[in-house]
Amino acid sequence: MNYQPSQGLQQFKNLVGIKFQLYNSLFTSLPFHRIEKTGIMLSLLLTICEEGYMKKQSPEQILEEFFKKHTALAGERERADVLFRFVQYVERQIVLFDALEDAAFRNVNDMGGPGTLKHLISEVIQTNKEEELTEKLKDYSVRIVLTAHPTQFYPGPVLGIINDLSRAVIENNAADINLYLQQLGKTPFLKKQKPTPYDEAISLIWYLENVFYHACGRIISTLREQFPHVLDARNPVLKMGFWPGGDRDGNPFVKSETTLRVAEALQGAIIRCYYFDVRRLKRRLTFKGVDVLVAELEQKLYNSIFIPNQRTDLTKEEILSVLVQIKEIIIYQHNGLFLHLVDGLISKVMIFGLYFATLDVRQDSSVHGNALNAIASTEGLLPADYASLPDSKKIDLLTSASGRVDPGHFEDELIKDTIDSIDAIRTIQQLNGEDGCSRYIISQCNSALNVIEVFGLFLLGGWKKEELSVDIVPLFETVDDLRSAAAVMKELYENETYRAHLGRRGDTQTIMLGFSDGTKDGGYLMANWAIYKAKEELTRISKQYDVDVVFFDGRGGPPARGGGKTHKFYASMGKNIANKQIQLTIQGQTVSSNFGTIDTAQFNFEQLLHAGISNDLFSTKDITLECDEECLLQELSEASYKAYTELKGHPYFLQYLNEVSPLRFYNETNIASRPTKRKSSGRLELKDLRAIPYVGSWSQLKQNVTGYYGVGAALQKLDQAGKWQEVKHLYDNSPFFKTLLDNCEMAMKKCFFPLTEHFSGHPVYGELWTMIYNEFELTKRYILRLSGKNELMADYPVEQLSIQMRERICLPLSTIQQYALTKFQELEKSGDNKAMKEVYEKLIIRASFGIINAARNSA
Repeated sequence: MNYQPSQGLQQFKNLVGIKFQLYNSLFTSLPFHRIEKTGIMLSLLLTICEEGYMKKQSPEQILEEFFKKHTALAGERERADVLFRFVQYVERQIVLFDALEDAAFRNVNDMGGPGTLKHLISEVIQTNKEEELTEKLKDYSVRIVLTAHPTQFYPGPVLGIINDLSRAVIENNAADINLYLQQLGKTPFLKKQKPTPYDEAISLIWYLENVFYHACGRIISTLREQFPHVLDARNPVLKMGFWPGGDRDGNPFVKSETTLRVAEALQGAIIRCYYFDVRRLKRRLTFKGVDVLVAELEQKLYNSIFIPNQRTDLTKEEILSVLVQIKEIIIYQHNGLFLHLVDGLISKVMIFGLYFATLDVRQDSSVHGNALNAIASTEGLLPADYASLPDSKKIDLLTSASGRVDPGHFEDELIKDTIDSIDAIRTIQQLNGEDGCSRYIISQCNSALNVIEVFGLFLLGGWKKEELSVDIVPLFETVDDLRSAAAVMKELYENETYRAHLGRRGDTQTIMLGFSDGTKDGGYLMANWAIYKAKEELTRISKQYDVDVVFFDGRGGPPARGGGKTHKFYASMGKNIANKQIQLTIQGQTVSSNFGTIDTAQFNFEQLLHAGISNDLFSTKDITLECDEECLLQELSEASYKAYTELKGHPYFLQYLNEVSPLRFYNETNIASRPTKRKSSGRLELKDLRAIPYVGSWSQLKQNVTGYYGVGAALQKLDQAGKWQEVKHLYDNSPFFKTLLDNCEMAMKKCFFPLTEHFSGHPVYGELWTMIYNEFELTKRYILRLSGKNELMADYPVEQLSIQMRERICLPLSTIQQYALTKFQELEKSGDNKAMKEVYEKLIIRASFGIINAARNSA
């Protein structure tokens, strides 16, 4: 029987919607002051909010009316205490909703449907494409890179409770559910201190050990069982990457010691996983010939974990050798008994080695230039006038550089760490294997010199050209940088020394493209179009120089930062876009919402795996877009860019965001070690503002500007130019364009303009609010005209209902946050009652947690 979307919707209603109402009643047992009354009053507040916004009341008017009519509270402090209790209650309702959704995942989603491994296997068998699959899997892989970007508002203990609560829901264990909800009531959501980069790493290593280790093992084992000869031992197909502890771009707290410590923690975690798997093997493999081998391997792994200060001398090759030996004995002497267990562990060792995930190092391009200037003036390894030389001369000097810089000669901590990090990479490769740390990413890369600067730093760090086992990865982010990316790479490919380096790296160049800063810079449509065109040009220029280009997409959670229906973007690409590997970052909330359980991780990994394979095996599409379609999208993007640029150019644009949203409080949430701005100057400038707080602040305002602004204006322009039928044809026939607008609908579905409608008549911000609202309405009208539907996200009924329910749960939080912002600003202007000003500041920050968590992919 075929799976129907209506089945998933009904399952969602039964397993999430109804159960949420049922388990919500257990909240009366939460250990909070007057909890029963809080629950009743919160329900009343929700109704008053909904009615108030229909009457065009402001959040302040709604809450003032609520306090006057339904409470006897007159004092500000007493009222604030009640609002804090509401925030605590709603936070825990959202955790319950998350746990219910995770528990229902297998029932709501078609685990064997389109995009899954089961579906891929069926397609390959039906079309006799096993040989083509074997060829594709020789060098195809999907790499998911976990980053510590500050979009995860749940502290670790709460994530653990969600995991346990989901399991109790699946088992229908009401007693445990009640216990976990009580535990939730006692567990703080607010972090009193910022996490260190090492803390962030340990949080994400939990996912590696408890989720990805098992999900990846399942996928590879399934492939191996179905097609025993299809996998190449040299290519594990699934790969994990890791940024916490290695990403020092704008984060002064990441040092080379941090990088080394995180690498050690990663190795310790994977050895721990192997140890527990070998112990399980030992319980089954009790027969002659293999029992001794298993026991010896167990002891070696044990020694590596539990003997203090002992780094393992085990290697990936040694572990595989023992497991293959065990496998052969089982096949030839014991009828293949428990062979699947050994094969499963072999698959995991192939994927994770002794490093678990490749630790990437990232730094801003300007830091490298400053470091080289300092080396020239201090060490004598470069000419004293190096800083004033033209780029071409600098490139010549750096490609022939040699020597060993002494970091002890520099007082500047950033320069010292830049040099130390080069040495740290060598140490990690020696201890964890080459794949343990083999990529250096350059943020804000805008020239060939920026890449050669890093190449030169490695040579000045004592590395020999012939032995440089590191891929240098330029990251292009702004619209201008994306447009010039092909010219930059052409210059690098024509550089004899750098091209020889690529030759030693398998004639492969990885290029990272940043969706977040692209959207901040150019708006939603232009950012996505600029990245597509950059990929097209980079694919063409790389082929011309016989280089295999691999694209690494820096994607965030929401559509505005490259998130949303990511796999559909990859599936929509034609053969004009390099498809050797799929690489992307997974950040914060997206880790817990899309990869938080073994089932969700397996499902979403499979979707990515399928997208790249099906393109080569089953697609007849040579190019993603025809020439006339490209011209149309170019027109749309330029019109959209013009509208977005006009919005950014409004004299009160940043002031509006800073005062009306919680932007200025982002740094106080203590969710990440990294500052919210690249520079510590007091003045707020858009170019210095990180994309995450920028996008996240629009999200908390329920305006999501970065997910749609300019799309309506662009569609209207082409409609007025008599090109509507061409746009409609593009929408109906281009999966790329359709996915772009599907994601746009998701961003818009999470908007709620009545929350801020009181600003429509504001003397300073009224014009700006009206511009944003009008563009939202225009975009909505045109998208519905294109889709032929009467509501947003009609093609995705489960996600649509999920968003509606989540937005309703957190409506009181959004109202409370806007109320607190108003009160805070009043006290800030008057200079009165500093104690209450601090209370409102805390209330703004606390409300942020629930609002962001409820939206799941909003930052």
